[in-house]
Amino acid sequence: MDLVVIEPLKQRHCAECHQGPLRFHILEFNAVICLDCADLAHLVYLPRGNAALTRRAREASSLWAVVIRHSRRRKRYERQGLLVEETALARAESACLADADSRARRRARDATRRAAEDVRFTATLTAEILRLYPSCPPQRARAIATHASERGSGRVGRSAAGRALDEAAITAAVRAAVRHEDTEYDALLMDGVPRRKARARVASAIEAVLAAWQDEP
Repeated sequence: MDLVVIEPLKQRHCAECHQGPLRFHILEFNAVICLDCADLAHLVYLPRGNAALTRRAREASSLWAVVIRHSRRRKRYERQGLLVEETALARAESACLADADSRARRRARDATRRAAEDVRFTATLTAEILRLYPSCPPQRARAIATHASERGSGRVGRSAAGRALDEAAITAAVRAAVRHEDTEYDALLMDGVPRRKARARVASAIEAVLAAWQDEP
């Protein structure tokens, strides 16, 4: 189980030594404890963002802790980085400098491979959209497939169902595209209409477009 340190959003003071405001603290029986009192003050902060450096520093450090911070927007705690021993971080930085070129070449190869995979999947998804909706304009089908399958977007095309070309997932992607591009849905939202009411008001228009696209050309 990871040792967890909190980066607070509000000013906090240690319940034991009353030091503060604190940059980091732990919770011990629901009490705020500073890193000095927690015997963690000798650790240094390594922000997230460099996976290789983080992995190597963690492996080299005999004591380390995960730093988290609460996201008001997502309403959850999210990882911000690590606290590691200073000597471990120095060794990790040296190792990363030593093989920086080879890791850069590997990243380039991986990026090329992923781009090729994305092109193939977008073409496959486009073909499946046109199979389900044969009268959908081909350029429109490709635009829907490209949008739905954008890597890292979290959209339907990147879900497990979307990658498996599940018919319900594909229909959801097409329906979403029609809702935003062929109806007044976005304008209704901008006018303050609640999302569910806006969806209900454009439902018949969406069904009309889908029905037309399902007809054989």
